[in-house]
Amino acid sequence: MSALAPAARRESAWDQFWAVALRIPGIRTWGPFLVVLIIWAGIAAAQIVPSSFFTGPGAVTEEFVSLVERGILPAYLGDSIGRLLVGSAVGLAVGVGLGFLIGLNRYVRKFLWPLLLFFQAIGDIAWLPILVIWFGFSITSVTIVIVYTVMFPLIIAIVSAIDGMPVSLLRASGSLGAGRWSRLLYVILPGTLPGVSSGIRTGLGYGLRALIAAEMIIGTSGVGFMMFDARGQGDVAKVFVGMVVLGVLWYLVDALILAPFERETVERWGMVEGVGR
Repeated sequence: MSALAPAARRESAWDQFWAVALRIPGIRTWGPFLVVLIIWAGIAAAQIVPSSFFTGPGAVTEEFVSLVERGILPAYLGDSIGRLLVGSAVGLAVGVGLGFLIGLNRYVRKFLWPLLLFFQAIGDIAWLPILVIWFGFSITSVTIVIVYTVMFPLIIAIVSAIDGMPVSLLRASGSLGAGRWSRLLYVILPGTLPGVSSGIRTGLGYGLRALIAAEMIIGTSGVGFMMFDARGQGDVAKVFVGMVVLGVLWYLVDALILAPFERETVERWGMVEGVGR
């Protein structure tokens, strides 16, 4: 027992250090990025990789300011956000509707489940060649890819969440007099919200990736097109700017939309914990 005491004390001291450190204002938000920034700047300064292939934060900042001043980045970012909003809105609406329609009928669920897995396995980029043949190098092709990518993870998450509902809970609500619609509104919908939330987060994340990939391959504007065009010019700094912008964009989506939604629903009701926040 005495041999374990020093280790226990060290672990306790380590936990206490993090408990105090995480109380510092801004450390949870900016601390990890500061570590990455220091490592990034150190690698660039040490010239471990030639500057033509790997540039530092200073050059990326200068490129960012230049792109903003010339209006290139705002225009491209506006195009990407617009496409993401339209595609995600349609994908979420279709995904939620089909998810509950399929999940609430066990016969339909069993019949369509293999089909869902089949289409889920087909990557969004695999659809681009046929979409280009059908719709050309157009916004329609990009939008369909986003809808497809957002929709299927959400459908599968909702169906899985309904499957995971405790049978005893459904039976108890029935024995207390809950009808079909009451059971749906007050038992099934709240019970599946963690799955819905997870499906939305996954679908939107995949949708953003699909957008950038589609813009790289068939786009004529957008952040993905900007990065792919910079690759042809050998402009590494512009590629890094695009990567940073995408990371910040997703961070804002999570912080301003997804996290508040979870806090006001599944976390508030005690169904999940606020992991990582």
